[in-house]
Amino acid sequence: MTQPLAGKFALIVGMANANSIAYGVAKALKAQGVHLAITYQTDRTKDFIAPLIEELEPAILLKCNVQEDGDLESVFEQIQKTWGRLDIGVHSIAFALKDDLHGRVVDSSAEGFALAMDVSCHSFIRMAKLAEPLMTQGGTLLTMSYLGAEKVVQNYGVMGPVKAALECSVRYLANELGSKKIRVHAVSPGPIMTRAASGIPEFNALLSQASQHAPMRELVDIDDVGAAAAFLCSEGAKRLTGSTFYIDGGMNIIA
Repeated sequence: MTQPLAGKFALIVGMANANSIAYGVAKALKAQGVHLAITYQTDRTKDFIAPLIEELEPAILLKCNVQEDGDLESVFEQIQKTWGRLDIGVHSIAFALKDDLHGRVVDSSAEGFALAMDVSCHSFIRMAKLAEPLMTQGGTLLTMSYLGAEKVVQNYGVMGPVKAALECSVRYLANELGSKKIRVHAVSPGPIMTRAASGIPEFNALLSQASQHAPMRELVDIDDVGAAAAFLCSEGAKRLTGSTFYIDGGMNIIA
């Protein structure tokens, strides 16, 4: 089996359990020969992912809560000490207070909106800033979005505007970092039953709609996302940057 990414170094942020999109990406990159650094949010999260860590064998395993001052910076300091460089960064975290996620956008609080934006969007910008000096040979930065960024999805609430900001940030980061051969993409999977998705009311209805109305008439899974992410990090995608890359069986084209 060829491993076109063999010897690369990747940071995976946001793995919470075996259903996490971040886990699908981590598996795909490991299969390509990538060395992994993996973060977990809390000690409880670390317990949940213990079997996955045993499987993935990351060279670096660190706690990282992007709301805690210094956590993200400490991760990059350790990458600098251990590897001296970084080739791939995967950002797969999002959060909104329940009232802001379940309620109307017009009713969202300033504090709740700011929190969702900080965790779900600005943390990716911070990650890009920290990755830039380590991507001395170029690299790829990926973040996870959803169709609710461009179309109204019932019960997605404040995350719609936040994901729209995230996708816009991807385009600006791609422009600003492109001269250093750092490519930036948003990956937009169809609905997948992750821990984050379980907080969206009537999520099963979204799954049903996708399986019935997407052109391919089937759901995507974390392995589909992982395979696409690995491609975006490969030489075959070296001239691609700034895109929102849909992995949803074509659901994004349906009115």
